[in-house]
Amino acid sequence: MPRLGLVNWRRNDDFAPLVLVMNGQEKNRLVRSLGEVAKALIVAWPGDDGKEYMDAVKTCLDAIYGNIPAEAARDALIRAAEEAGIPVIAAVH
Repeated sequence: MPRLGLVNWRRNDDFAPLVLVMNGQEKNRLVRSLGEVAKALIVAWPGDDGKEYMDAVKTCLDAIYGNIPAEAARDALIRAAEEAGIPVIAAVH
């Protein structure tokens, strides 16, 4: 698959927002861009050893490098949240 080039990972116009209902200090995390997917996975995630979690990190990096669409990273984040027992709410924009 040809590399499409590094994308603007803070751009949110092609990313359907969602809210992760987290435990601890951060109760809710709004995710609107690839950058926010990365931050949620690296900074706020409750564990780092699940199969879906590892897939979400890889998918997010692939999307940041432009190899796959941002929507794929969003979908992978949702699967990782389900694996970790984190409720996900689709935000309306």
